[in-house]
Amino acid sequence: MTCGWQAALQGIKSRKRRRILKKILIIAGPNGAGKTTFARDFLPAEAQTLRFINADLIAAGLAPFNPETAAFKAGRLMLEEIDECVDAGHSFAFETTLSGMVYLKKIALWQHLGYQVKLWFLSLPNEQIAVSRVARRAQQGGHSITEDVIRRRFKAGLANFHERYSKIVDSWAMFDSYQRPPKLIDWRNK
Repeated sequence: MTCGWQAALQGIKSRKRRRILKKILIIAGPNGAGKTTFARDFLPAEAQTLRFINADLIAAGLAPFNPETAAFKAGRLMLEEIDECVDAGHSFAFETTLSGMVYLKKIALWQHLGYQVKLWFLSLPNEQIAVSRVARRAQQGGHSITEDVIRRRFKAGLANFHERYSKIVDSWAMFDSYQRPPKLIDWRNK
């Protein structure tokens, strides 16, 4: 028996399989969408990608009692780790809100270097759900993010996905992550 997300992903696999030795999977979405949980479930079982780069996990390692204080340094270390993986030719996955445009030029470079770049976007119906989920996570001991930052990233990430990132990656899938497990709602393969 397959999980909902496993069944959904079977629906977007290409009939013509080509051997790609190097791949990068971007797991994106607003704060509170469940990106890390999705990655932990999906990567080992389905993507055969065990290298997962996550700024939040790096920050927790740098400052376990207050990871928010290490967020900037963790972001820089995450970018360095991504560059190291690319330089070594390793496949990997990473997590982002897509609220910035730092990866746009990198994606073109990665593709030029022979990487297949996939993007899975975990969406939520609205900003308030993202705010509520982050607040609940913080109450349970997880990392917190201010409401204004959550709202800014929500808008920017969704706009960047539609207007920029979805146009340049090799394939993308959008999931409704309000549901558990996340439900596939749209996809595109080149």
